[in-house]
Amino acid sequence: MKLFRGFAVASAALAFVLVVLGSWVRINDAGLTCPDWPLCKGALVPALQGGIVLEWSHRLVAFLEGFVVLGAIVTGFRARRNIAGVTPTLIALGIIFLAQVSLGGATVLLANSPLSVMLHWGMAMALLATLTTLAALSILVPPRDDSRRAFAGAGESAAPALAIAAGFAFVTMCIGAYVSSSYAGLACSTVPACDGTLLGATTPQLVQMLHRLAAVAFAIVAVIATFVAWQGTSARAKAFASIGATLVFAQIALGVGNVVWHLPTALREAHAANAGATFLAFVIAAVLAALEPSIATASLPDRVRAPRRIATNA
Repeated sequence: MKLFRGFAVASAALAFVLVVLGSWVRINDAGLTCPDWPLCKGALVPALQGGIVLEWSHRLVAFLEGFVVLGAIVTGFRARRNIAGVTPTLIALGIIFLAQVSLGGATVLLANSPLSVMLHWGMAMALLATLTTLAALSILVPPRDDSRRAFAGAGESAAPALAIAAGFAFVTMCIGAYVSSSYAGLACSTVPACDGTLLGATTPQLVQMLHRLAAVAFAIVAVIATFVAWQGTSARAKAFASIGATLVFAQIALGVGNVVWHLPTALREAHAANAGATFLAFVIAAVLAALEPSIATASLPDRVRAPRRIATNA
């Protein structure tokens, strides 16, 4: 069990590092410094200079992540009989990981086209969410004999609202990845409107405004989800929801700053890293809200959980 937990947590942590590195590769225009794949300029270890450092570091972490994910799958398969929810999570993990590796190669072959970059980023976030769920299962260990109720608390807790918030974060980030990779970050030079228009006059401006509108919608949903969480869920779920809500407004501030100060690299990198952290906070909050109530119920003595019979004198 400890080995499974170690692999699961390590794979989730590496996935977050990969997300940040991948966004920094894009922001620094280093995506094609290695024009071939899986090698880099025909070498396993190229001359590490310029943008190659970022791109090759990203590939190196991805290579290491492959082994750690494999370890999580093998040890998780062994632990599946004792932990509810592990089997479907492992199946999803295998599919998403293979898709992500394929998309990684496709982005190089397609010269980092905006669509390929957006799909690659979206799959990276799906991988992060899946690995985070697996890590949570390895830590919380919902009982297998209670598998039908392992996520039952979701219907009576804040889990659905928090999951919806994570979904809004996902969509907003995917649009943001398209904006960044299509160099539309400054298509609109004013905030909040786009040069006097609501949706802009060109395609890049439209994409930029869709990203802004998605961000506003996400902020509203995040506040509502956090409020719902505070009405009745576990303390840890409340904490992560609150962190997520705080990061949402930090993200909006970073986005405005990028427009006002004309996309300084450091601010763009912070914007990308904070986006991943915001999404992750709501994913963790949703998983905790879904799992912890049922675990607490399962841990109660049978005499406490069993309904009391009403004595009659009949």
